[in-house]
Formats: sequence, structure tokens, C-alpha cells
Amino acid sequence: MLLLVTLALPVGIISALVAKALLWLIAEITNVVFFQRFSPELPSLQHHHLGAWVVLAPAIGALLVGVIARFGSEKIRGHGIPEALEAILLGGSLIQPKVAVLKPISSAISIGTGGPFGAEGPIIMTGGAVGSLLAQLVHLTAAERKTLLVAGAAGGMSAVFASPIAATLLAVELLLFEWRPRSFIPVVVASVVAYLLRIPLLGAGPIFPVAPHSGLGVWPMLAACGIGIVAGFGSALLTAIVYFFEDAFQKLPIHWMWWPAIGGIFVGFGGWIDPRVLGVGYELIHSLLNGQILGAALLGLVVGKALVWAIALGSGTSGGVLAPLLILGGALGAFIGQWLPVGNVGLWAMIGMAAMMAGTMRSPLTGMFFLLELTHDLNALPALLCGSVAALAVTVLALKRSILTEKLARRGQHIAREYSVDLFELMRVGDVMDTDVPLIPAKTPLPRFSARIASGDPLVCTRQGTLLGDENGDLVGIVTRGDVVRCFERSRDETLTVGEIGSRNLVIAYPDETLHDAIAKMITHDVGRLPVVSRANERKVVGYLGRSSLVSARQRYHREEGVRARGFGANDGAP
Repeated sequence: MLLLVTLALPVGIISALVAKALLWLIAEITNVVFFQRFSPELPSLQHHHLGAWVVLAPAIGALLVGVIARFGSEKIRGHGIPEALEAILLGGSLIQPKVAVLKPISSAISIGTGGPFGAEGPIIMTGGAVGSLLAQLVHLTAAERKTLLVAGAAGGMSAVFASPIAATLLAVELLLFEWRPRSFIPVVVASVVAYLLRIPLLGAGPIFPVAPHSGLGVWPMLAACGIGIVAGFGSALLTAIVYFFEDAFQKLPIHWMWWPAIGGIFVGFGGWIDPRVLGVGYELIHSLLNGQILGAALLGLVVGKALVWAIALGSGTSGGVLAPLLILGGALGAFIGQWLPVGNVGLWAMIGMAAMMAGTMRSPLTGMFFLLELTHDLNALPALLCGSVAALAVTVLALKRSILTEKLARRGQHIAREYSVDLFELMRVGDVMDTDVPLIPAKTPLPRFSARIASGDPLVCTRQGTLLGDENGDLVGIVTRGDVVRCFERSRDETLTVGEIGSRNLVIAYPDETLHDAIAKMITHDVGRLPVVSRANERKVVGYLGRSSLVSARQRYHREEGVRARGFGANDGAP
């Protein structure tokens, strides 16, 4: 853990610097393309200078992304998080150096030319690549590389949005697939370091400050749940639309390199009709949170942004999902909230943002704390919780997978993201071991032992291994059927005893140790069974742990999960 914490420090620093570079590059490209000027400030595209030529800008940018992906690395396609998941779970947390360079460049081109994406997906992938590359320079395990990869991803998100807590929760809910101090603490270190470095580089948060909302009683909480439910159905619909267009592009009889350009044309037409759908749209998020967009403009924003984003994402270009989800959720929440008699439009936009993010990505804690850190409105936290969990409840019932894991499932990689304690960590060897374990004398002649096996003697046939004892009944070894077969293949010496062909270098277990530790011994020593002995006297056998015992532990778990039975009064003699 201390080694990973030490390495997380430079990972956080580099992630913050990369975030600064990415945001600067996006701003410069945006200003050059849409306003024909150089400026490091990210502008609003609602008053761009291109006129009807705006149709071509996203298409040209997407074409460049397709070329970079075709001749650089296909890994830069997509919105970053599924690719990070794939690298973690299937690639040993190994990311190529060129991905760390090409991903931010391609994303900056895509977003800077009007792509309807955010910068968070690319920075998550790029920060993850930074962590992975640093880990590859040091001799680390795949699990340790994963920790640094995730630390880089969290650091990048923390630097972009000034959200160290939400970045850490995103790592826990989406990327780590575990909850261990060894991985959690380094991720926090990288996230906080990136946040601290963000202050001199990009300024302190919050990046979307709002006036605190107070007096959130019963009715606002119920309204938050209602908006969360609607956002949950919206998340399911949005996921379906994205993969509808992805399937449509898959059917095109041309190379995938050209797909982003085709998607870019649709984005350009959408931007010609409504410039608000272009680019990252951070100014839209702020306007929604302050209740400055009302009426039909909200509905038009939801429809237009959803379509161009789904088409662009389905085409396989490079860009993120968080900013579009915030815009869509905020517009949906504000549209519903303008008719509610409680609260204000800005509050309901905030609830909609958290709910849309929580439902679509199935990350409720990330959604609620992300909005808290973006706005610093602590009073809204309970309502954010209600909306986020309500949206999650809808999407887990309506969809098998989230928008992130669906992409991997379509590649044949099914991912379970539900955390639970390993039952082998909970159960002890003594809970499942076989306690009726006879020992046979180590001096037993091998032919006699073989004859007992052939006759079906239950004392030696019920297990693969038979424990051997001396004249005092103490454990001295173990013999397996494989030992017998190998002995007969080498020699027919009838004077051999089972003690001579068996193993005396025993790997043992104790009744009070966890099944997890016992299984680790089996794997490490490549054995399928363990004698269980007393800690006070390691020659005294108290049980036998074999593979069948492990299966019985799993069966017990499934009974507890699936068999419903009466609890209260079950043993009081009542019928």
C-alpha cells in the first residue's frame, strides 16, 4: 500500500497537468474553428461565426478522429470508461503509450470541432493510461497496475471538475471492482493531489456555483423521487437510442474509419438548427442550474442533444458522457420542475442531472456527490440522494446492463458490478470440513491398499486423498489415488508401503482459518485437499478439506440467497 501511495503522488500530478493541457487544447481548437481566433478560454458556441458552414466542422473533425483511430490506435474510439474497464478486467491494466497521447488529441479535435461530448471520458482514459504506464516502469502485479490506472483516472476527473470525492466514488463504483485499503487509499491520494494542483492551474471549485436551496421537506423529497423515476426511464431510453445507432453504423458497408465523419454530418445539421447541442456545453449546465432556461427550450434541448450525442457516440468517435448526461438530465429535471409547486427550477435541474448520471452509469453515489461538488449546495444532498437512487432502481429493473457495460457485453465480455463480501472470507474451514476422517497406518502394504480401493472400501474410496498415521495415531502423511497409479506405472514392487509412496511434506489447514486462506494454500501448492489439524498439536487430525467441501460452502450460499423460509417462530413448534 505504501508503495502504491508513493507512486500515486506523481500520477495525480501528471493527471492534473494532462487535464490542463486537454482543456487548453479543446479551447484553442474551438476558438480557431468557430471564431477564427486564438484563446485559452472555452467559448459558448451559441453565437459562432460559421453560419451554415457549421455543418462541415463536426464532420471534418470526426474524419480526423477516424483517421487517427485507423492508423494510430483503435483504442481511442468511444467515450473512455468502457475502454478503461476493458483494460482493467481483460488487459492486465496494460495501456499502450500511444493511447495516452492519441486519446486526448483525438478527443480535443472531436470536441473542439463541435462534437457534443465532455472532456471527462477522455481524461479518465488518459489519466488511466498515465497510471498504467508508470506502473509498467516498475515491477508491479496486475492488481497493483489496476490501482494506479484507476488512480490516474480519478486524478484526471478530479482536476477537470474540482471533484475529488466524486472522482474517488467513480473509481469505487465503476473501475476498482473491490474495496480494499491497498487500492482505495492510493486512489484518494491521486485524486486529492490532482485537485490541489488544479487550483493554480485552472482555479478552485465549485465550477457551477449556485445559491443554496433550503427548506427541503417531505414534498420536495417526494418530487425528487419522481424526477429520479422519470430520469431512470430517460436513462433506459437514452441507452437504447445510443446502441440503436451503433447497430445502424455496424450495418454500413464501409470501413469504420468513415463512420465518425457520417455521424459528424448529423451533428453539424443539429448544430445548424440549434447551436446549443454543440460542444461540451458547460455554459448550458450553469444556466440550467440557475433556472435560466425554461419552457419549450428545455424540451428542444433534450431532444436535440440526445439525438446528436447518440448518433455521434454510436459512430465510434472520441468523447465523454458526463457533460451530455448533465445537460440532458438537467433539461429534463427543469422541464418537469417548472410545473411543480415546490422548490425552484434550478433545484430540479440539479436533481435531474444527478439522477440521469446515476441511472445511466449506475453510479448513484458518484451522481449525488458530483453535483454536490459542482455546486457546493450541501442542503440539496438528501434530495440528490432520493433522485439518484430512484433512477438507479428504475434502470436496474429496466435494463440488464448500463450504457458502459453494454458496450463490453456486445464484445462478449460480461461484467458484474455488484459488490459483495466473498463468502470464502466469511466462512471458516471448520464450518465445512469433513470431521469423520479415518487414518490408515503408513506401514500398510501398497497391494493391500490397492485391493481396498478396488473393493470399494468406503474408508479409502470416498476421498481422493487418504490420511496416513503412525502407531500413535498422529498424522504423518497423505496418499492419493494418483500416487498409487504413478507408483504402479514405475514399479511393481509389492514390498512398498503407502507411507513410502505418499507425501510427508504436508500442506495443512486449521479449523479457525478462513476458506479464502485455505484455497490460497491449495492454489499455491497445487493440491486439491488439505488435512485439517489442531493449532495446539499439528499432528492431531480434526478434519479434511477437499474440493467437495468448497462446493458445499457455495451450495450453502445459494440456499441463503434463493430459499425463502419462515424466520420468526420457525423453531417454536408451530406448523
